[in-house]
Amino acid sequence: MDYEPSERPAGTVPTAIKILIAGGFGVGKTTMVGAVSETRPLRTEEVLTESGVGIDDLSGVEDKSTTTVAMDFGRITISDDLVLYLFGTPGQDRFWFVWDELALGAIGAVVLADTRRLADCFPSIDYFEGRGTPFVVAVNCFEGARQYRLDEVQAALNLDPDVPVLLCDARQRQSSKEVLITMLEHAMKTRDARRTAG
Repeated sequence: MDYEPSERPAGTVPTAIKILIAGGFGVGKTTMVGAVSETRPLRTEEVLTESGVGIDDLSGVEDKSTTTVAMDFGRITISDDLVLYLFGTPGQDRFWFVWDELALGAIGAVVLADTRRLADCFPSIDYFEGRGTPFVVAVNCFEGARQYRLDEVQAALNLDPDVPVLLCDARQRQSSKEVLITMLEHAMKTRDARRTAG
């Protein structure tokens, strides 16, 4: 039986939905989780050191001084009966061993892209395509970066036409919320299509 949020029986808990925020190094994953989370986000950032020279590519993000080594975690309540749990993945390939654990139970993902370093999001796209995980691509609009049409980004990434591509500013709560809503809608549409086909 369906209930309106205010009619939800006492003692029941809201539905929890897990979403991954992925993408290349320095693309804005930690920023997006922090911008949209209603609670203080959990961060596992460490300071970049000289030992990372030659390993960490800082091209285009020369001012970056920290990196996520495990995950970022945040939470946003959509309604009385729906809560999103956001897990930001580490962007460097040396920390990708945690991805499989983070991906367990996720209904979908947001792949953040930076047009200055577009190739950096290919590993994330390949990962989610390989797992059959629904995802959207959100182009984080960095100041000074050249702007491209969404169809140009879609073509450059060789995405399936059904994969939504949208612009965002990961620093802005409303912009990040719109990305998450698009991701939820895409995941539900994909789920329904699979059920119909199955």
